[in-house]
Amino acid sequence: MRVLIIDDHALFRVGLKGLLEQRNIEVVGAAADGAEGIELAEQLNPDIILLDLRMPDMGGLEVLPKLREKHPSTPVVILTTSNEEKDLIKALRTGAQGYLLKDMEPDELVGALRDIEKGKNVVAQDLTDALARMVQGETSLEDNDGPFSTLTPREHEILCLLAEGQSNKLIARNLGISDGTVKLHVKAILRKLGIHSRVEAAVIAVEQGLRNSSNKNQT
Repeated sequence: MRVLIIDDHALFRVGLKGLLEQRNIEVVGAAADGAEGIELAEQLNPDIILLDLRMPDMGGLEVLPKLREKHPSTPVVILTTSNEEKDLIKALRTGAQGYLLKDMEPDELVGALRDIEKGKNVVAQDLTDALARMVQGETSLEDNDGPFSTLTPREHEILCLLAEGQSNKLIARNLGISDGTVKLHVKAILRKLGIHSRVEAAVIAVEQGLRNSSNKNQT
């Protein structure tokens, strides 16, 4: 496992690097700010990116969508001191695959990274209640960016393909993921938009003029 650390605290970067390397996890780079982290991610192509939430100039929630856009298949994990529910929700909705706390036990952190490497989404134990409320739809955020502001970049991409009338199998082939993964994303899209069918999702996408950014990237 090759890990990139993005954190503005030098002592924490050094300590975390040593902790991970003692447990046979390679730290390929450590960035002191978001801009440097984005650049290193491009150069080093890590397996997992560990991202701090509170950083000057460009915070983790600003860095996260940029990393997801440039490296959609690389898991980005928030590692922070913040146990605030709103931070958890924003991070997961922006595409984080994990949300971990800096005060967790070292072996617990390593175990979480191993799970994330296998494709699982992992949230710190202290925040599982908040995650449950989020999944059940009991927690909401102010919607300042239209009906699709709660979708992750991958869900947004899949919704665009739904609007083009593509089947799950075709979407899976186009994105290089499994049919089952597409189904899970479609379920999440329907839940977040408060609708019951993929047809409704496609209609909303067309009405809102949603464009498929993946097509633009291929030109």
